Amino acid sequence: MKDRNLQPVSIKRPELSPKALIHQKYGIKACYKIEEVQQSVDNACPGLAIPQQARCVYRCSLDLPDLSVTSDTFTRKKDAEQSAAKIAIEKLGIQSMTHNLTPQEALDELVARVSGLFTDEFLSSPHPLTRHFKVALKKLDGCFGRIPISVIAAYEVKVGNLCKVINPDVDSDPLLFISLIMKAAEMSGSLISINREPWISKKGPYSPEVLQSLAADCELCQMDCMDVGALLIPCITEKHPEPLSLNLSNNQYYMDVIAQKLGATDSSQILISRTVGKASSEMKLYFCIPKISNLPAYLLSDVEEIKAKLYPILNKKASYLSGQKIYGDAVLANVGYTWKSSDLFYEDVSLCTYYRMLLNKVPDGHYKLSREAILIAELPTRYTSRLNWKGPSPRDLLFMFCRQHWLSEPLFTVKCLDSPGKPLELSRTCKNCMSSMSNHEVEMANTYADHVANREHERTSTFQCEVTVLSRRGDPIIKCSVEDTFRKEVDSIQTAALKVLVWFNEYFKQLDMPIEKLCLFGEAHNINVHPMHFLKEFVQHLSLYGVNLNFSSRKCTSSSSIYNDIPDGKHEGDIIFSNPEGSDSGVFPSPGSLTCISYVVALVKKEKDGHLIEILESNDEFEFEIGTGSVTGPLEACITQLSINQSAKFITELPPKDLILAASAKSDVLLSQLSPNNCLLEFSVKILRVTEPLEDRLEQALFSPPLSKQRVDFAVRHINENHATSLIDFGCGSGSLLDSLLEHSTTLEKIVGVDISVKGLTRAAKILHSKLSVNSSNIQSAILYDGSITEFDSRLCGFDIGTCLEVIEHMEEHQAHLFGDVALSLFRPRVLIVSTPNYEYNSILQRSSLPSKEDDPDDKSVPCRFRNFDHKFEWTREQFEHWARSLASRHNYSVVFSGVGGSGDIEPGFASQIAVFRSTINLDEKCLVGEDFCHPYNVIWEWSHKN
Repeated sequence: MKDRNLQPVSIKRPELSPKALIHQKYGIKACYKIEEVQQSVDNACPGLAIPQQARCVYRCSLDLPDLSVTSDTFTRKKDAEQSAAKIAIEKLGIQSMTHNLTPQEALDELVARVSGLFTDEFLSSPHPLTRHFKVALKKLDGCFGRIPISVIAAYEVKVGNLCKVINPDVDSDPLLFISLIMKAAEMSGSLISINREPWISKKGPYSPEVLQSLAADCELCQMDCMDVGALLIPCITEKHPEPLSLNLSNNQYYMDVIAQKLGATDSSQILISRTVGKASSEMKLYFCIPKISNLPAYLLSDVEEIKAKLYPILNKKASYLSGQKIYGDAVLANVGYTWKSSDLFYEDVSLCTYYRMLLNKVPDGHYKLSREAILIAELPTRYTSRLNWKGPSPRDLLFMFCRQHWLSEPLFTVKCLDSPGKPLELSRTCKNCMSSMSNHEVEMANTYADHVANREHERTSTFQCEVTVLSRRGDPIIKCSVEDTFRKEVDSIQTAALKVLVWFNEYFKQLDMPIEKLCLFGEAHNINVHPMHFLKEFVQHLSLYGVNLNFSSRKCTSSSSIYNDIPDGKHEGDIIFSNPEGSDSGVFPSPGSLTCISYVVALVKKEKDGHLIEILESNDEFEFEIGTGSVTGPLEACITQLSINQSAKFITELPPKDLILAASAKSDVLLSQLSPNNCLLEFSVKILRVTEPLEDRLEQALFSPPLSKQRVDFAVRHINENHATSLIDFGCGSGSLLDSLLEHSTTLEKIVGVDISVKGLTRAAKILHSKLSVNSSNIQSAILYDGSITEFDSRLCGFDIGTCLEVIEHMEEHQAHLFGDVALSLFRPRVLIVSTPNYEYNSILQRSSLPSKEDDPDDKSVPCRFRNFDHKFEWTREQFEHWARSLASRHNYSVVFSGVGGSGDIEPGFASQIAVFRSTINLDEKCLVGEDFCHPYNVIWEWSHKN
């Protein structure tokens, strides 16, 4: 072997835990005994008659040949065990011997390890590899006792790790294991490999006792003949994977069966990949050793000529699955020996399994699979709160994505701020900030729960997070900074992780992006891309294996061709409402609502009767948050037009074929039938329940009617008192205020809404259009604009009345100040009504809301929480009045203060505080309307009574 394979690599042994150090020295002689202790709880409230439940804690006793120790009490058993081990280490003076192996040291250890596998002691152990020895020792021909080298590399983890230290390239090319293990066998002196064939056997005989014991074990492990499903993944990229059957029995080695399927002479000619998919499974890829001239030269050195010969037989699909170089046709099978049982483990592998494994490698794939909703779930684009997020957390999803692509764990750096832009302390990584915490606090921090060590510190602090994605060798690939600040550390971490996932998700839909555009694409999302490292890990990798991973969203298509004869349905666009009437009819889920639905997704023919091919996916209960992109666009558009207990149907064009095959249990049958020209997806959905946003629940627990209705009534009163004919709603969202105004008798003739959310405006347009088309109100025109309320558009100058209800708290404070100046100096309505939560009232609201399973029992980070997760600030009465009076004095407005909910004369004032600004000068003196003014807003929807 040449020196290139002995170059030191950056592979470090992990720091051993106290328990691991004890095991390293004493092995099975170390005996841990756990004792359960009932610990009484101090009664924090004297005179309380309710008995307090005792807390269960654990104490561990560790018995060693040299001494016995007992730990303190802990809430977790493993903490008690580690504590006992640590006490023993300190008393015995045991030092950790971990250090980074040199390649030569690794080679010496490899020789010893491979030799140790062929001893009587090893064959008496429960190691899964011993089952392969038992099969080899049953053979009566010249193959007696021969073990394929690939089996040793695949099933003996320590051998694999030592080989990676000697030559790091073996991690990506299983073929390179052969030369290293063969060299170790030759150096051992106790093993043989005739004619340098890829198998090893022992020179001398095994003891009769061991052979007799193995024979007895074989008698016990009888197995009936069994057909196990597997997949043949052809080397030719254009060919689809094909199902095949492995006929396994007690009389034949399963590796020999796989060898026959691949056309090899025996199992020694078969190579085995690393485990694919779940680490606990036996899912592996099996393929033949390439039959090319001068192959030994490739195994011993870097010969470009041999690499060129191997490239044409590289199996791109199989290589992408395993992250290793797979040559020729490959068999994907879930079969092997495990630690849990001496019997052969096996499970069927289908086309559905294969396509789900492919899906799991894309950024949003694991989210779809974990929610068991492949065809409807989408990776949310916003993290709102731990309670509203369903499925694995964004941080866990990012870790999974990195593992799927053999990257290092992402590094999170959290910055703590005492106020926006003022760092309270230097940046710290999530791993390094644990050193000063107790064991329990470390556990909570590692799971990113809402507890941290210093509660007083959290009360005045906000957090920012930066995340770095690293290559398998620790090189930075991308670095993402989140500018928004969060009141909880966990929220900053989860938001940063989600931002990275969403960016990767967009990138995976355009893998052919040039490097120049890639960097700009990153900058647009505040992500710094390291081009060289990124190309090495993603662009070159994916282009090499030629895998299409574009799981794009679906679009609705016309349903009239299928459903024109349904008698009990009511059409609205492309959606068919089955039972639109009911007590909740007309009350739709709003953004932020947790909505639970049942649904069925079926594959149907493009025929007159919509012939059913197969039900692909169904769910009796699926919960998601409206407005976060958690489901496909067509489904959310349908849901937001339904009320509780209402149901509907709609159809879409086919998504990518791989997505359907991942969802279908009959993928092998569907593969030949799927065609976008003759098939559609039919969705049947019903709303089961809707949980309103936290802010609404808090208010409804104390006020009847709810504060939202009281704010509408307040606006209606001022509209009529001022005989206003035109109204502009700043930050109209989904049009809830404009919609409510249509239910009242007012003097309004023109209504306008402005918001930055196109999705919200689209929903508002649907609701307003349906009501205005049948309403006999005075409204003559209605327009919805897409734009920022901190930017001026001259078309909206000089309205009779403007409203901005419960909007400014969703902005940063400096933006709220900017809006006030723009509204009163440029838009200049005659009257402007601004409402915002009164922070002082939160303690009453939060005490009045009944605890429920939806509320966060651990959320005690501040005395009074904000009313909603996305509130950037909430002002006291003094702060709000200072803001309003300053604006009024600068822009020739008067201001009076009022509110709804509670009383202004009783502490702590109104629940929702309101400022009413009124212009003190003639509007025409300040507001000029002309074509020369800029019009930055885009018209989203416009309605006129004339049309």
